[in-house]
Amino acid sequence: MDDLKRQAAARALEEVRDGMKLGLGTGSTAKHFVELLGQRVRAGLKVVGVPTSEATWADAERCGVSLTTLDETDHLDLTVDGADEVDPALNLIKGGGGALLREKIVAAASDRMIVIADESKWVDALGRFPLPVEIIPFGQAATERAMRKAFAECGVSGQMALRKAKDGHVFVTDGGHWIMDSHLGRIVDPARLAKRLSAIPGVVEHGLFIGLASMVVLAGVQGIRVVEGR
Repeated sequence: MDDLKRQAAARALEEVRDGMKLGLGTGSTAKHFVELLGQRVRAGLKVVGVPTSEATWADAERCGVSLTTLDETDHLDLTVDGADEVDPALNLIKGGGGALLREKIVAAASDRMIVIADESKWVDALGRFPLPVEIIPFGQAATERAMRKAFAECGVSGQMALRKAKDGHVFVTDGGHWIMDSHLGRIVDPARLAKRLSAIPGVVEHGLFIGLASMVVLAGVQGIRVVEGR
């Protein structure tokens, strides 16, 4: 599986050109991209990256990639990131790594977003992977009730659980927020659910990435498959 992720990262790297400003994703697949990008940089490629998490910032710095922030640059040419699920419309569920807020900000600031993943992430409909929703700690119970109402209005329901860190304490994002993971099953209308969740005051951001991905690179035992948005 790790080799497949690296193959997908290598294919995405072919889309990178000298002088580009790049969004650098978070997670195991994106980590491969950063490492391969570092090899190209050491060979002379000139790019600037905007990491989507503190972990990616550290990885990119270690690999010798020049870094900046969205405060210092107005837009990005390309973001390369992984995904927890991808459907045929190139809608995504992201946030398994806990960086969904910064990932979405960076993706939205980019001209293009390429998703790199192994073939197991391709699904007919989103929802098999728990949907991460980043919330404000204050008023958690009220936010959870509003989320349940939004789910019901969109025809989904399931167990909700506050994400825990490896030490057993509540997982805290880089932005100081919590993540509620919702096991919803098949999400019939992800765009509608995304809109409803975004309207809840206690929700900072959710893991439904709608209309942001322009290309998906899937690596499988049969090789690389590239799916481009319509």
